[in-house]
Amino acid sequence: MGMGIRRGRKAAGENLNVDEEGDCPRCRGEADPSSLEGFFICSKCSYEWRDPDHVQTKTGPPPNHRRDAELIDEFQQEMESGQLRGVLGINKDLSKEQEASLQRLEDKWMSGLQGTFNVASEERKPLMISFDDDDNIGNTVVASITLLNNEFDGGEEIRLEYPGLGTEFYGYDEDDSRGWRRGRTIEDTARNIASIINRLSKYVYASSEGSGVLFEMKNSELNPASLVIFVDDPGGQDIIAEKGGVSMDARDVRMIEDYQAAVEIVLEDGIISPSEDQMLWAMREQLGIGDADHVRIVMSIFGGSAVKECTGCGSMAELYPEYSAWYCSNCQNWI
Repeated sequence: MGMGIRRGRKAAGENLNVDEEGDCPRCRGEADPSSLEGFFICSKCSYEWRDPDHVQTKTGPPPNHRRDAELIDEFQQEMESGQLRGVLGINKDLSKEQEASLQRLEDKWMSGLQGTFNVASEERKPLMISFDDDDNIGNTVVASITLLNNEFDGGEEIRLEYPGLGTEFYGYDEDDSRGWRRGRTIEDTARNIASIINRLSKYVYASSEGSGVLFEMKNSELNPASLVIFVDDPGGQDIIAEKGGVSMDARDVRMIEDYQAAVEIVLEDGIISPSEDQMLWAMREQLGIGDADHVRIVMSIFGGSAVKECTGCGSMAELYPEYSAWYCSNCQNWI
């Protein structure tokens, strides 16, 4: 045991022998560059010492997660304050048309491109941007629903319909695969409705915004004018639907002009679908409009070429103004 200690001391002494020709201040070994800036390391004993000739350069703090968060916050503040033009390098000499286009671009990026998908179960929604004839970004929202409260009494149903392709039903029913549930707040309920429709609908993407749910077309080959949105709310007015800036709720119509505006929206594609037919009937009941007056309003807007989708076979029934009704030649029934 004593011999081992003595041999260790002898080896340590040999390692620390001073070499007058070396650089290391401890053992006179050769100096190698250290991993620390401005330092040398001894190749023999690994001792590190400062380079007397090193000149310190002033640099900022190294990148870290706190600095990344600061930069993200700074970018968000610029965007939220409407400083998109600074990000794009646009500062002055803008025409009124360019100002309007830039403002619409800001609005689209600030409020329109929210997360509308569940990354755990859905594919990412593609970015959809449409332009008008002046190269301004247009609104891609084709319809919406608004929750008026969070107090549902059962029976509430949202229908999305496309002529010839069928109807999608989404109801207030937690036990149904297409049913939605009531959240703790009205915003939570809107998010749940949007999530269900966004995942299951063949026609639209859905996204929530406050107490509202916004719809965009999922397939560019589908005509937005043909999309039908209908809310069946038998127990009370808890949900309202809107398309083209016009309420699609029968209880909201107060005068004949309201009904005419709804008919214009319905006939934008020239087709009255079953859900639209039900909605217009409820509006006529609210205002006391007869079938003959209804047909006159339809003809004043779309002429005699407006067709109605048959509830029996799905064929398009032709209008016969003299009978104030539509006739399906396939089923040989008046509808």
